[in-house]
Amino acid sequence: MGITKTNKHKLSSGFGWDEKRLQFSVREPFPSQTTGTDLVFGVITRKSPLRIESQMPENGIVFSDGIEADYLTFNSGTVVSIRVADIQGRLIC
Repeated sequence: MGITKTNKHKLSSGFGWDEKRLQFSVREPFPSQTTGTDLVFGVITRKSPLRIESQMPENGIVFSDGIEADYLTFNSGTVVSIRVADIQGRLIC
């Protein structure tokens, strides 16, 4: 919310465990001469996956859950599509 200069957002309180969606935020949205910071958070649903195309000529990577060592190469022209999976995991306590 600090990045978007708002005090509250409709996604700030989360959502139900049974909802078929993902919520994302950009960890370090740094603008450059060719890119902006217009997309810093959002929702991914089965009907609206997140599609990202790399513009980094070299040394680009993509990783999840803060585990940088578990990365995929993500150089210029590479496209990643993130969507809600067909199979759902279950948390058992």
